[in-house]
Amino acid sequence: MVVLIQLCLERSAPHLLAEDRFTALRLSLSLDLSLTNKSMIGWRNPTVSAGSCRCGEIATSLKHFVLFAYVCVALCDPYPAGGVTTFVALYDYESRTASDLTFKKGDRLQIVNNTEGDWWLARSLTTGESGYIPSNYVAPSDSIQAEEWYFGKITRRDSERLLLSLQNRRGTFLVRESETTKGAYCLSVLDYDNTKGLNVKHYKIRKLDSGGFYITSRTQFSSLQQLVFHYRKHSDGLCHSLTDVCPVAKPQTQGLARDAWEIPRESLRLDLKLGQGCFGEVWMGTWNGTTRVAIKTLKPGTMSPEAFLQEAQVMKKLRHEKLVQLYAVVSEEPIYIVTEYMSQGSLLDFLKGDAGKLLRLPQLVDMASQIAAGMAYVERMNYVHRDLRAANILVGDSLVCKVADFGLARLIEDNEYTARQGAKFPIKWTSPEAALYGRFTIKSDVWSFGVLLTELATKGRVPYPGMVNREVLDQVDRGYRMPCPSECPGSMHELMLSCWRKEPEERPTFEYLQGFLEDYFTSTEPQYQPGENL
Repeated sequence: MVVLIQLCLERSAPHLLAEDRFTALRLSLSLDLSLTNKSMIGWRNPTVSAGSCRCGEIATSLKHFVLFAYVCVALCDPYPAGGVTTFVALYDYESRTASDLTFKKGDRLQIVNNTEGDWWLARSLTTGESGYIPSNYVAPSDSIQAEEWYFGKITRRDSERLLLSLQNRRGTFLVRESETTKGAYCLSVLDYDNTKGLNVKHYKIRKLDSGGFYITSRTQFSSLQQLVFHYRKHSDGLCHSLTDVCPVAKPQTQGLARDAWEIPRESLRLDLKLGQGCFGEVWMGTWNGTTRVAIKTLKPGTMSPEAFLQEAQVMKKLRHEKLVQLYAVVSEEPIYIVTEYMSQGSLLDFLKGDAGKLLRLPQLVDMASQIAAGMAYVERMNYVHRDLRAANILVGDSLVCKVADFGLARLIEDNEYTARQGAKFPIKWTSPEAALYGRFTIKSDVWSFGVLLTELATKGRVPYPGMVNREVLDQVDRGYRMPCPSECPGSMHELMLSCWRKEPEERPTFEYLQGFLEDYFTSTEPQYQPGENL
C-alpha cells in the first residue's frame, strides 16, 4: 500500500514542486500509514483539471483504488479549486454490488471522485466506509437542492399530480423552479374548497437583486429556507399555511450500478411473467439479488445481436422522466433487455382493467400529456420510435406514464413484420407513408400518437373496429379517418385529425401536442395565484 502511494507521489512530484501549498487531507493520519514523503502531503497541483488525472491506472484492485483515491484528492483534486466535496444523502440507498456504498437519508458524504459519470466514489462521514453512490441521490450540503421540499425542474402539471395523487392534507407543498421566469421559483400548495374540492395553488417566488426572495414585496426573506419557515408558521395571504412536504418516491438510478451495462444472464432472476407477445415475453425480475427490474426476453432470431447492441448504445443515452429507462442488456441470444420496473404494467392492459374504468377525462388528458412530453424529448433528440401505441406505454404509481420500446421495431427481422402488411405489423397505428413506403419519421410517430389518443378515449378499444388490416390501409389511403369516439370532446377529436393529416409536414410537433394537452384544462385559469392579501 505504501508503495502504491509512493508511486503516486513520485508521479506527481514534477508538477508539485512549483505550486503553492493548500489545506488538504492529512492522509498520513486518516489512512494511518507511514509515508516517507509526508512533506509533500498538503500540496495540490492546480494544473491538473477534473478528469485528466491518469494516476488511477496504478491501482490494481477496488481496495487499492479506494485507498488511492484519497491520495488523488490531495494531489490531483477532481473538483475545481473551491469546489464542494461534502454532500448530503437525499434518500436511503442499499448497496447493490460489493463496490457500492450503503447510506441513509441525511448522511453526510465526502465525494472522492466525481469524474466517472453517474456513479461517484464517496466516503461516508457517518460510517467511514467508501464506495460508489448514485449521483442523483445526493446534493451539496447546505444547498437549496438538499432541502426535502425542493423539487427542482418539475413541471406545473407534475407538481399537481404529486400533490393530488396521494393522501395529502391541505397545505402540503413543494418548491420548484418556475417554468416561465428564469431564476424564479414557484411554491405549489394543496388547497381545498367546496366548489373545486382538492386543488393546487401556485405562487411565484421572485428574487431580489440583493439575493433575497419574496412572494409579496412587503414580506422579504434572505433565503428560500426562511421563506418556507415563515409560511409554515403563518398563511399570511396564502390559501393555507404550509403543513407537510409533498411525499415523493426515490428516483431511478442512472443504470443499475457503475459498469453494469452488458451483464451476465446469471445475474438475473425471472420472478413473475407479466406478458407475452409475438417476439418474446416480459417478466418482473431481480438483478444481482438486490434490485427489482423488468426483463424483456426476445425469441432467438428476432433481431441481430450485433445490430441490437449497437442500437442499445444509442437507446441508453435517451434519458427523460417520461421514458422507461434502459438499464442493461444480455447481448447474446436469447437477448434480454433490462429496464426499470413499472408497477401497473402496459397502458393498454391498465385501460381495459378495473382501474381504467374509473378514469375520467382529466386523468386521460394528463396521461396523454405525459406521453407527448416523452415523445417531445425523442423529437428533440432526432430519434424515431416507430411503434407508438398503448401497448408500448407503461404505467407506474400515481398514474405516471412512460414511453417504452423506442427504436426496437427497426431491428425486427421477422418476415411477418418486415413486410409491413403482415399479420404481426401494427398497421392500424402506422401512417400511410410508413406502411406503404417504409418512411418512418417523427411525423409518422405523430400519426401513431393520434391513434393512441383514441385508445385512451375508448379505454383500450382496438382502433378501426370491425376493419381488417388490408381494409384499414386502403380506406385510410383514400382519406378515411376515425370518427370522434363517444364522450370524447370535439376539441380532442380535432387534435386527433391534425395528427392524421396526409402530408407529414402538416402534422403538429410533439412539442405542440405536449403544450396543448398540458394546458387543456388550465388555459382559462391564471398561471399563478395572487393570494388573498399579498
